[in-house]
Amino acid sequence: MKIFFVSSPNPKSQRAFRLLSKIYGQAERNEADYIVVLSGDGMVLRAFHENMDRNIPIYGMNRGGMGFLTNPYSKDDLINRIQNAEQVRFHPLRVIVERQDGEITCDIAVNEVYLLRETHQSAKIKISVDGVVMMNELVCDGLISSTPIGSTAYNYSAFGPIVPLESKLLTITPISPFRPRNWRGVLLSSASVLDFQSIDNSSRPVCAVADYVEFRKALKVRVFEDRSLFLTLLIDRENSLQKKILTEQFAT
Repeated sequence: MKIFFVSSPNPKSQRAFRLLSKIYGQAERNEADYIVVLSGDGMVLRAFHENMDRNIPIYGMNRGGMGFLTNPYSKDDLINRIQNAEQVRFHPLRVIVERQDGEITCDIAVNEVYLLRETHQSAKIKISVDGVVMMNELVCDGLISSTPIGSTAYNYSAFGPIVPLESKLLTITPISPFRPRNWRGVLLSSASVLDFQSIDNSSRPVCAVADYVEFRKALKVRVFEDRSLFLTLLIDRENSLQKKILTEQFAT
């Protein structure tokens, strides 16, 4: 088994990297069978972005802060843990962004795509689903469209719903909505194509973010599940992601 270890700059992560790469060896990235991330959720997301072309299964061990997508750290029995882990296979979101200057760029998102106001003024966003305008103007600080995996992250912090992995749903959750004041967002089929347009972008610029990748002065943002891509997260069976999501729903 060829493993490529990934670490972050924090000392705890670096110590784990030195120890585990010595025990199990450090393969070349393009020859690896598995990627083991020795950090937190942010580094797991980065590993997916950097390796999406090969769909190398990713196994995280928590040596960072948040560890929702990772497993408990141990230097022992890593090969067996990887071989017996639950495979969580999923499609990421594809985001296509047209900026104010006309430039068009795209990326993927494992957790969420969100839009945020760039200045002191509220954002004004038009929302369309499958080509149909559903809301002409949402006045807000921003909005979040999350996957089931990402629904417990920023989406949940903005009072969005936690979504079970098998639900095949996407969320749209407003961030500090002003008008409509009581709008709490929606759940949509994962087959939906979502379009967000920044209104009055010259004076109310909006930033779009795919996980951690920023697109400043975003004018139009299209979000959809990219079914041409499969990503694989490995989770210890006793550390099941489904159990974590269920537990979060009863957290107080």
